[in-house]
Parts: sequence; C-alpha cells; structure tokens
Amino acid sequence: MLKVKVTAIGNSMGIRLPKEALGKLNAAKGDTLFLVESPQGYLLTPFEQDFDRQMTKANEIMKRYRNTLRELAK
Repeated sequence: MLKVKVTAIGNSMGIRLPKEALGKLNAAKGDTLFLVESPQGYLLTPFEQDFDRQMTKANEIMKRYRNTLRELAK
C-alpha cells in the first residue's frame, strides 16, 4: 500500500503519485487516468482508447434493450 497526501494545487486539490505507482499504471506526465467508483472505494486506472467507444456502445445497447434487461434481472 502506498500513502499519498492531498495537497493544494492552485485553486484545486491533488495528489502526487510516486514513481512506483506511475510505473504500475504505465503512466507518465500528461497522461489521462480515470478514477472509477467501485464497491471498495475508488480505483485509479489508466485510459484505454477503446474504453470510451465500448462504454458508448454499451449504453446504446442498454437503452435499446432496457425492458429486456429489466426482465432478465428479476
């Protein structure tokens, strides 16, 4: 487990990630990371170019088959 501290960055708040964390995320200065809510808290994950496209398509499918998915969830 790595410990990070929240600090002021201009008018915002931020954290500094140690090199070890950046290495595991395969991230560098200027890269985009995503903070995803999960049952255990938040998950920091690197951006995958296909992710946005996949989520857009998934949302389209969920809207189209809303009633079917609702019935299957019962």
